[in-house]
Amino acid sequence: MVANSQPWTIRDLAAMPDDGGWKRYEIIDGELYVTRAPHIRHQGSAGNIHIALEVWSRETGLGEAFQAPGVVFSPTDAAIPDVVWVSRERLASGVDEAGHLIVAPELIVEVLSPGDLNEQRDKEVKPKLYSRYGVQEYWIVNWQLKTLEIHRRNDARLQLVGTLLVSDTLTSPLLPEFSTPMADIFR
Repeated sequence: MVANSQPWTIRDLAAMPDDGGWKRYEIIDGELYVTRAPHIRHQGSAGNIHIALEVWSRETGLGEAFQAPGVVFSPTDAAIPDVVWVSRERLASGVDEAGHLIVAPELIVEVLSPGDLNEQRDKEVKPKLYSRYGVQEYWIVNWQLKTLEIHRRNDARLQLVGTLLVSDTLTSPLLPEFSTPMADIFR
């Protein structure tokens, strides 16, 4: 997190120099969070989830999956989740001229990066942010432990409903007939 006496905004992000993708800049409640490019296994797990969601999306035509999109919730809330899934309805009016999502995706996936601050951000700060803007489901993937926590919207907030292990199969009521073995995510 980078301290600033005034809240950071998406306009500040636009003024940041391009570092070739080595860092991710996110703003949550006006606070700037800077993280390094993720571990290759982190990217592998995110990519495998993206592929599973994209294949299902093409078969059903219900929406689209994206890897590391910019999601602008407000001028002081902008994130770069590892994977999102957005319905066709939300996507139709939910992209700005710069190609950022300006609506909450129904599903957001974050893959944990090592470090206490990274874990705190993904397990405590981001669920509050995603709850506030109407995300329906949030998956937190731990590629090191090979687990996936499922949080679903209940009473206007995302709540943990279960943790899947590598021997389980991932399904979701949000995604009719979607199914993928957890082992495929951690290949």
